[in-house]
Parts: sequence; C-alpha cells; structure tokens
Amino acid sequence: MRASRLLSILLTLTVRGRVSAGQLADELEVSLRTIYRDVEALSAAGVPVYATRGRTGGIQLLDGYRTRLTGMTGDEADALFLSGIPGAAADLGLGSVLAATQLKLLAALPPELRDRAARIRDRFYLDAPGWLRETDAPPFLATVAEAAWTQRRIDVRYERANRAVADRVLDPLGLVLKAGTWYLVARAGEAREPRTYRVSRVLAAAVRDEEFDRPAGFDLESFWADYQRGYAERVYSETALVRLSPAGRELLFLIGTIAARRARADMSEPEPDGWVRTHVPIESVRHGHHALMQLGEHVEVLEPAELRELIAESARALTARYAPLTGQKAGPRIGVPPPVAT
Repeated sequence: MRASRLLSILLTLTVRGRVSAGQLADELEVSLRTIYRDVEALSAAGVPVYATRGRTGGIQLLDGYRTRLTGMTGDEADALFLSGIPGAAADLGLGSVLAATQLKLLAALPPELRDRAARIRDRFYLDAPGWLRETDAPPFLATVAEAAWTQRRIDVRYERANRAVADRVLDPLGLVLKAGTWYLVARAGEAREPRTYRVSRVLAAAVRDEEFDRPAGFDLESFWADYQRGYAERVYSETALVRLSPAGRELLFLIGTIAARRARADMSEPEPDGWVRTHVPIESVRHGHHALMQLGEHVEVLEPAELRELIAESARALTARYAPLTGQKAGPRIGVPPPVAT
C-alpha cells in the first residue's frame, strides 16, 4: 500500500510541479505526518524531492527530473480505452484505475505535450446521455462485465420488452454504452448469431465457471454499426397515412426524431386548407395510436383503418368526458374565490 502511495506522490509531482502537503494528504486520504514521512522516504531513495515554506511553498521535484516508473498494469490498460467516458468507467468499477492511468500517461509526456493535454481536458468534456434522461445504472452491470472480461458463460433472468421474463444462458461478447444506456451483445444457447440485450432488464445474473469460444472474426464495433443501420427498419415495421395541419407539422418532433424526419421527407404539396399528406413510420397500431394522439386535432389518420378507428374512439371518449354536465352551472374560475353569500 505504501509503495503505491509513494508512486502516486512521485507521479503527481511529475505532472503538476509544486503541490502542497495538504493537497497530497487530501487526495491520498492520509495525514500530513504520513506525507512528510513518504517525502523523506523518496528523498532517501535518491529522488530529488524538496519542500519550500511559505504561502506559495509546497513539495516539488528538482527541475528536469523525470521518472521512468510509468508502467501500466493490465487493469490500467483496460481503463485507457474508457478515458473519454469517465462515467462509464465508474459504472464498470474502473473509476480509480482510470484516474491512475491518466496520471501515468501525463507523467510520461514531455512538458509541452503535458500542457497540451491539460488544455484539452480543461476545454472539452463528454457527457454521453441525452437531455431529460436518467443515467442508466443497471444493478447487474458489474456481473455482466465480469463475464465479458473473463469470457465465461452467464446465467441471466431477463425481462423482455413485452414484460415476459425468461431464463437464458448467454455467451457475453461485449458491452456497448449507447446514449447513456448499457447493452450486452451475446449469443444465447445454440444460436449462432449474436443478439443485443438491455442490461437494465437483467433481473438476476450469475457467472459460470464455464468458458466459451468467441466467434472467429467477431468485431464488436462492426457488429454494433451493422445493428444500428438496421435498427429503424426493425422498429418501424409499419406506416400510417395521415393528414397534418401547419401546426401539426410543427409538432412532429413529439413522435420521435426518426419518424418525424421521414414524415417531413414524404410530405405532399399543401392542400388549399394548408394541410398536407404524408406517411408516418409506426412500430404497431397500438404505438401509432399513442404517438399520433400527441398531435391532437392537428392530425387526421387515413390509413390503416384500424388505427383511424382507435383515434376516433379516443376522440369520442374525450368529447364525452369534457362535455358540460347537464343542468350544472359553470364553476368558479381557478384562483378566483366564490362570492360570499349575504
């Protein structure tokens, strides 16, 4: 433990120059006395480290000294590939390892490149999840990741999109973080083709001692790129023919980016009343019902007939619900107290 702390002190001084003893104590979570003892140990080992007093004082290395103790461990090499997404590294339990890796990388750079790296870190930050979305933190992510790292089979209880729950034995081939959501790419049972599983739908997981053979030539990045290209076609398997008012065209963003873009691209020339016809991609009649109801009176569904009837039923139900009650006077306006009886 002390050897690791001494190395951290040495690398920190190499990267940052003068650092106060208090800062080192806070970052390494030890006492000031321990820091001073560690600095004495480094000096006794031949490291040219010295301390200066005063408000601008601190501990530093002799100018020009560079350490060669920057070899990376296996975990640190793994964490290097997650250096652009610190949140993901933390989810996988590699947050502290990533910090140590970045420190070693900075220490190994010459001063001019170290300054450049520091400027980039100060000016650019990657925040992967979209707005108004909670960060996906699956409870069994670490277990799934362990199986992927060690190339061992894993037993999972998985909840499908339709809420049905099934037990599966998976060969985990890799993990993908997409827009703040973790996905597992794996083969199930005797299936030869990999499939994707949303890790947050894993209800239970246990890693087996049994290893598996990865498919020859499998490349996670290439697989995911192919999977994304066909995603829209798999999801939007049906279309609805609709009419849209000018206001409805402005509200298309409510039905989703892909569906809205395709609907805009397919629009007819405006009719005399300003309405247009277009085809809107939908996942199913049920999905189209919920999606297009968001456009209210600014959309008219023409086809399919089943979807048109569902929209009409909803419109009739809303009309009945919001119709004035027979024989009842209008109530007081919200925020206005009723008149006082005299």
